[in-house]
Amino acid sequence: MIQLLGKPFQQSGMWPSGSIESVIIQRMHEDPVIHSYNSIEELSFELKLRKNIILSARAMNQGRARFEIFARSRCNAQYWHLTKAGGFMLRRDVMPSDAIQDIYRNSSLYAFECATATVIIYYHAVLNSIGEQLFNQIFKNLYLYSWHTDSDLGLQSIDIDHFIPGDVVYFNNPDFDPNTYWWRGESAVVLGDGTYFGHGLGIRTAKQMIQALNKTRKPGSNQSAYLINSVIRPAFKHLAQISILTRGYTTNKIQHPVIHHNESSISCNRYLYYLNKV
Repeated sequence: MIQLLGKPFQQSGMWPSGSIESVIIQRMHEDPVIHSYNSIEELSFELKLRKNIILSARAMNQGRARFEIFARSRCNAQYWHLTKAGGFMLRRDVMPSDAIQDIYRNSSLYAFECATATVIIYYHAVLNSIGEQLFNQIFKNLYLYSWHTDSDLGLQSIDIDHFIPGDVVYFNNPDFDPNTYWWRGESAVVLGDGTYFGHGLGIRTAKQMIQALNKTRKPGSNQSAYLINSVIRPAFKHLAQISILTRGYTTNKIQHPVIHHNESSISCNRYLYYLNKV
């Protein structure tokens, strides 16, 4: 259900029938949880960002970036420093927007696991939603490693089984083969047409994702992989507020510490668990 200024919102002709935005709106209407907004601009921004998350996921799928564990991560040294942990640290002489765009433009130079891939998708989508100038102003010191993000991205885990296009879900594989531990699970973007994108597996239905993960279980296992009833979402309303900031805005934000865990393809929930123990 959608509420605008405390009243039920009925979709007008703002978004063409069959568009990504109209599909997102429909899924929100069908959600038993209330999606409340203080303005039409706030709602429109979330629709825009969700659409861009989907487009960024599809663009990554069409690129040539490889799936690799942290020990075999690769990046373009013109934009990033590759850390010993397998993370990408933004070079000081590079604009954040240029570095994120390079991952898509020169994708063959990059290799990373699926958690890092999801964070890259988020940054790319936010960049395309707020523009280069504001993105460079807000996200100055990027470090790409697993689920570590700038605090303004505001990732949060929500226990829910009603997925909306642009959400990120996790396919858990509890009986993964220790010899291929990077298939412990797969983070995937909900694309809105019955399919999901997960870096390493590509675009598949939920059934196909589970079938692929089941092939990587340890010998003799009978426990199937499964889709967790939980989603990851950025702080849409906070980012909507950021999108209207004027040039010169400054904020003293507290950044999250980096949790170097060396566990490829972990869920965001697991990373947040590690983070909360710090």
